[in-house]
Amino acid sequence: MMRSRSPSPAARRVLAALVQAGAKGRHGYDLCREAQIKSGTLYPLLIRLEAQGYLTADWQISEAPGRPPRHVYRLTAAGCRLAAEHPAVGAGSEALPQGGLA
Repeated sequence: MMRSRSPSPAARRVLAALVQAGAKGRHGYDLCREAQIKSGTLYPLLIRLEAQGYLTADWQISEAPGRPPRHVYRLTAAGCRLAAEHPAVGAGSEALPQGGLA
C-alpha cells in the first residue's frame, strides 16, 4: 500500500509558482528565484514531481544564438489538483487561484 504524504513546504512553493505560470510554464532558474529554493533542492524535487505525474518537462530551444536549450516545467491536471489541495503557506507565498491552469 502506498502512503500518501503532504508535499513539503518547498514543493508547495514550486507548485504555487507553476500555477501562477499557467500553460506557459517556468524554467528551473525562474523557479529557484520565485520559490526561494537552491538548485540542489529544486532539481531533485522537479524530477520527483515529474516521475509522480504532477508536472511535465519539455525542452525549449532558445531564440538567442549560442544559448543552449532549457527545460520548461508545467503542471499536469494531477499537479493542479495537488497544488489546490496543498496551497503554499508562509512568508512570501500567496493563495493559489481556484481552477488550476488557465
